[in-house]
Amino acid sequence: MRIIAAAGLLALGMMASQSARADILPVPPFKGNDTGGIIAYSMATQADARQVAVDHCARYGKVVKFLAVQAYEGGYISFSCRWVPYGAAEQPIRTLY
Repeated sequence: MRIIAAAGLLALGMMASQSARADILPVPPFKGNDTGGIIAYSMATQADARQVAVDHCARYGKVVKFLAVQAYEGGYISFSCRWVPYGAAEQPIRTLY
């Protein structure tokens, strides 16, 4: 029993000494799904961020709603994809799942 405990303690110590290495995975300039996404601010200065978001949400039959802007290098523009724009007179789209 002591050998198992010692081996577990040794393994725990080895894992604690390793760094998380979060810096090895590059962050894409644009990432999204059917509920919304983010656009890197550096990409927004080079391309039309509004059109990128509109095109993305249109693939799902939705409209875009911008949520926040971090207007500095390394920041993001976040948006959500909505079924119907706020204040629209028509009924929301009904889906049959």
